Amino acid sequence: MMFTHESRLDGRYRKTLVQMMAGQAYRELAAAQLFGYGLQFVPELRWLKLIVWHVREEMEHYEDVVRMYRDFTGESVEPLVQERLAQRPVPFAESWYELAMAQFLYDRGGFWQLRDYDECSFLPYRKVIRKIIEEERGHQALGEKIVVELTRTGKYEEEKQAVFEKWLRQGLLSFGRPGTEGARYAIDVGLRRRDPAAVMQDFIDDIKPAVKACGLVLPPLEKIGIEAPAGGLDLSLQGPDSVRRMAAAAQQAARSA
Repeated sequence: MMFTHESRLDGRYRKTLVQMMAGQAYRELAAAQLFGYGLQFVPELRWLKLIVWHVREEMEHYEDVVRMYRDFTGESVEPLVQERLAQRPVPFAESWYELAMAQFLYDRGGFWQLRDYDECSFLPYRKVIRKIIEEERGHQALGEKIVVELTRTGKYEEEKQAVFEKWLRQGLLSFGRPGTEGARYAIDVGLRRRDPAAVMQDFIDDIKPAVKACGLVLPPLEKIGIEAPAGGLDLSLQGPDSVRRMAAAAQQAARSA
């Protein structure tokens, strides 16, 4: 069943939807702040233009969600977002290499999280999410491309695994806890498609080609403070090679900037 207006929603559905909107607003503003802070580390004009474009896009997405939340609740989500950022701040990158890793993993995690809501049964939410997904596609490969290029210089051997694990954790946090009753409810009423465990696995599979190309290792989830699904995840570095596909997407993003 699909819904187009708040008046038809029951209490739990509405509460879950409000939580989803607030969470999305938090992620959009956190991303804008992360990449805005990181501008100081960008070494070249070609990349500076792309990161500035990314920050502007994240702010536009934040505005979209703020507007949707106000239309739905009659209230502002901004105080909630600021409170959550104070309680659970997303760390900032402290180098160009780390900023690239953050864009690769934090941004990619957000993209996979969004895709799980693109068939949301509340049509106004679905419309906003699909708009964000379409606009996010343009820079999905950018961080991966930079990370692979920088890692292959050999200058980051001592730090690469620690930086990777730091931002892998942030990417995985985007999906929520697997196997919860709340996730099952959201699936049952059509707010999301799958349990976070399945989305986590897709995200892991998507980054494996770049992980292999950089000589990195996927750590046990408990090592980075992530609750593993009951059946675990496949962390073996096997799967289709998507580096060429992602590089092509990055080139398209560069032309569009």
